[in-house]
Amino acid sequence: MRRSLRFAAGATLGVAALAAYLAYAGPHQVLDRATAVAPWAVAVVAALVVCEAVVDGVGVWASVRPLNGGISPRRSVQFALAGDFFDVLSPAGPVSSEPIMARFFGVETGTGYSEALGVRGVAKYVKSGAQLLVSTALVAVLLLDGVSPRYVLVTLGGAVGVLALGGVVLVGGRGPLDRAVVVLLSPVVRVISGLYREDPHGHEVVVAAVERFWTRALAFREAPRLVALIALGGVLEQLLTASALWVALAGTGSSVALIALVAVIPLPQAASVVPVPGSLGAYDVLLAGALVVVTGVPSASAAAAVLVVRTFGLATALGVGGLATAFLRGWTPRGG
Repeated sequence: MRRSLRFAAGATLGVAALAAYLAYAGPHQVLDRATAVAPWAVAVVAALVVCEAVVDGVGVWASVRPLNGGISPRRSVQFALAGDFFDVLSPAGPVSSEPIMARFFGVETGTGYSEALGVRGVAKYVKSGAQLLVSTALVAVLLLDGVSPRYVLVTLGGAVGVLALGGVVLVGGRGPLDRAVVVLLSPVVRVISGLYREDPHGHEVVVAAVERFWTRALAFREAPRLVALIALGGVLEQLLTASALWVALAGTGSSVALIALVAVIPLPQAASVVPVPGSLGAYDVLLAGALVVVTGVPSASAAAAVLVVRTFGLATALGVGGLATAFLRGWTPRGG
């Protein structure tokens, strides 16, 4: 009975979120632009979007492997789909969804919240870094051929620099940062834990949690193969998303180089700063604009291709991801 209730809850959650997206984008607009793409292309795009969601499980499996042996490949795919669900619904995408998912990873592996957050934080950092490095290299090649504007390379290069600087600051300034985090989180943790514990967590518990976070995060220095697997998974996701866009554009009659599409995939991630679930509107506009700037395709074709890919992507994240989320353990405060 409990599984039936979870199925119903997940299905309801996914359908409701998907309906909200369609209401925002406009059902008729989605249908009109989708019909502008050849039927064969729509089918291939749907398959590629699902493959991209499944491939995300590679990075999930590698990232949680240090936590008591990790989880199975099948469960990794489930967690990847659930992560996509929270990526869409949380205000800042992966930045705000990973703290949510850490709860479920901790319960599943029998470890703790801070430990799960540590390994997943490293995974997101490595994945983003790998994708940005690939895009920067490809844009540099396109710039030499006179295809890509210089400011696109400057934007991507700047993002790589900011990411690298952030890593140096986090590791090099660990002491002051740790003290600041402890001061800020101690009262919050005390209040929240007091809602379900007779003896709320105090300052010492937060200090220990921060130490466990760093222990898990820095442990990847001894596991370069896992780091490489996380990076490879991120690049494969990037390639599959670019392939879906390439097929969708081909369905509108626009022919572009796949290498250019691979290069622009990370650019719209800046839309995560927009506090709208799924970055609806902002992500679509940024990605369509990047396609026009880098590839020179007509704006109408770019908009149609992006809308088709995004519709299937959100449908998978909200529908299948909502169902996967409902079956996760860890919804109760004690993780039963």
